[in-house]
Amino acid sequence: MVIMNQTATVHARLDRKTKEASEMVLQEIGMTPTEAVRLLYRQIAMRQEFPLELRVPNAHTARILDQSDRNEEVEYFDSADDLKKSWAR
Repeated sequence: MVIMNQTATVHARLDRKTKEASEMVLQEIGMTPTEAVRLLYRQIAMRQEFPLELRVPNAHTARILDQSDRNEEVEYFDSADDLKKSWAR
């Protein structure tokens, strides 16, 4: 008796910019888009929930994240103690 692996196809539409940017990252880590989708689906099936926490940042957090993306007002510290000292400012 021969057991055949049955597969199904998933089609998704997304904008070209997102697709290209995502595929560049996947290529850097050695993963194909198909492997990424399979991994996502396996995690959903295994966990019985979406495997990532999806949250919308509040306005303050969104502004800080945007500044950080532009490398604006980013602070660097040589140690955890230096970081803690900055909190007292």
